[in-house]
Amino acid sequence: MRPTLIVLLGPTAVGKTSLSIQLAKQLDAPIVSADSRQMFRGMEIGTAAPTDSERNGVPHFFIGVLAPDQYYSAARYEAEALSLLTELMKRHETIILCGGSMLYLDAVCRGIDDIPTISDAVRSTMRQRLYDEGIEALQEELKRCDPAYHARCDLNNSRRVVHALEVYYMTGRPYSTFLTGKTAQRPFNIVKIGLKRFREELFARISQRTAAMIDRGLIDEARRLSAYRYCNALNTVGYKEAFQYLDGAWTIDYTREKIARNTRVYAKKQMTWFQRDADIHWFDAEDEKSVFQFVQKQLHH
Repeated sequence: MRPTLIVLLGPTAVGKTSLSIQLAKQLDAPIVSADSRQMFRGMEIGTAAPTDSERNGVPHFFIGVLAPDQYYSAARYEAEALSLLTELMKRHETIILCGGSMLYLDAVCRGIDDIPTISDAVRSTMRQRLYDEGIEALQEELKRCDPAYHARCDLNNSRRVVHALEVYYMTGRPYSTFLTGKTAQRPFNIVKIGLKRFREELFARISQRTAAMIDRGLIDEARRLSAYRYCNALNTVGYKEAFQYLDGAWTIDYTREKIARNTRVYAKKQMTWFQRDADIHWFDAEDEKSVFQFVQKQLHH
């Protein structure tokens, strides 16, 4: 019997954490996180990481394992997650992969293209150039050296523009030539479960969670992390707005409103991405019974 990876995904604030824990207890399965921000230490409030009491009795992996200034990538996650799954599957027939980071989920389920590792020297040079020259200059450079990727890249995402140029300078080859999009074969069955809610309901939950994060101490958490504010880990919704408040630029009410609004934008992006995947079986996030029944059916298929 091939082991099974239950992939529990969906937009931010839909309710993945609580359902994954219930499912893990029912199946006696560990949980592997596919959340690119929960991997960093000291960011528990702003990333809505499962609390110690939630994690009690269920082994969790890839939560709070990196310092905020550590570089990490989807390619490294693919290698480390597959290595971990190989070990876990010696003891468990079923494992839960839970999260909403689209690239990380794809890395495990489909494999990502074999992008070369960037040296520290090239990375720091490009970071400095972004700071000195600005994003527009680098967008133009990308257009010259890799028009194919320039045409499909989100040009406002400075990280993607910079990364494409890093690969170009590292290898002398356009980044687009590495993007083959082939699906890798995995030695386990993959069952994808998507959680959804009506849009108004999801947006209301985002607003409630934002208010709860601020009440729990998000601003103090951001203050403790301010030395890392220009690191990639902190270039994320919640912290970027909290730093504006700490700088005295925004009021707390405006900060709360901006975090909720930017989280809604991210949730819409996630749903657009997930809707392209025909392998996802969708369930209402409140319909736990149907999810459990579906999982049992898949496991005894």
